[in-house]
This record gives sequence, C-alpha cells and structure tokens, in this order.
Amino acid sequence: MKSALIIADVQNDFYPGGALGVPKADQINEVINSLMKRDEFDKIVATQDWHPVGHESFASTHYKEPFSPYSAPGIGPVLWPDHCVQNSKGAEFHSDINTEKFDLIVRKGYSKKIDSYSVFKENDGTELGLSGYFEALDINKLYVVGLALDYCVKFTAEDAIKKGFETTIIKSGSRAIEQDKDKLNDILKRMKDKNIKIIENI
Repeated sequence: MKSALIIADVQNDFYPGGALGVPKADQINEVINSLMKRDEFDKIVATQDWHPVGHESFASTHYKEPFSPYSAPGIGPVLWPDHCVQNSKGAEFHSDINTEKFDLIVRKGYSKKIDSYSVFKENDGTELGLSGYFEALDINKLYVVGLALDYCVKFTAEDAIKKGFETTIIKSGSRAIEQDKDKLNDILKRMKDKNIKIIENI
C-alpha cells in the first residue's frame, strides 16, 4: 500500500507573531521534519494558502473586524485577518521546515471570491487535482499534519475520506486555532466518526 504525507499550510502567517498565528505552531516543525526523513512516504505534498490582495475572506475587504461572523458562497463562517497574501513574507513557508523534501506544492485560495480550506478542492467545490495525482501514482493511504488542525487539516482529511483514501491525522504534527479543550475534543470526535484515524505520532 503506497502512502503520502500532506503538510498543510506551514506558512509564516500561521505561526505565532503572524497575521493568523496558531498557538504553539512552532512546536510542530521538528515533528514534521522528522516525518519527512522517514522512508514510508512515497510522496510528500505541501499546501500553501495563496490569497490575492483584497480576498473576499479578509475582514478588511468588508470593513469588518477579523473573526466577524460571515457567510457567503465559498466564504465563511467568519472573516479572517489579511493573511498569506501572494508573494508576501507571510505566505512563505516557515524557514525551519525542510522544504527541499516537498515533492509537490498545491496552492489554494487564489481565486479572489472563493476561499479554500481543503487541499482537494476550493470551498465552491472546484477540484484542485490532488486526488487524480494520488490515484495516478496508486497512492491510497494519506497522513495529514500542519495548520490548522481544526480547519485546513480537518477539511483536507474529510475530503480525503470522501474520495476513498485511508486517512490519518498525526496530532503531534498539527496545532489548532481552537484552544477550548472540550470544543477541540468534540471536533476530533466528529472526525473520528467519519472514519478519520487520529494518532499522536506514527
């Protein structure tokens, strides 16, 4: 059985001090680098948020405060601070990540009016081609790590299951925006109910 490692959005803006910093995100770098050294992954795929200036998911575009509730086709459930703007420092991968190990980089969220949490498709359902890439290589087992556990990691894993891949999230290589332990445990339980495996480490 061939497998791949998906590394979600390990970009500067999602680290502490960034525009949309995930608490303790810097703790996952060593774990991810260690995973990439292992022999069991046939491919390593990184995802990269790649938003244009004035993206519809940005609170500033709507003259609202970040994290304001908002719902529109392909956007929501909240508006975000400006983050991962194309060609900005914040959109770059964190310098501690060994990016030379990446076999493929998939950029998402580059359409101005549509956001994208999953690496498999934009929020309006537009396919990004990754499932075809894996299928062509006979890869059927996926491991997912990165940022954030309750958004891009979650939606990527859920889409992977829908597409028939055996899917596992490695918690030690992921961190969440949600810091309430009970709420996060509920998110994890709902993912397990969808047949997503969640392990601490591999």
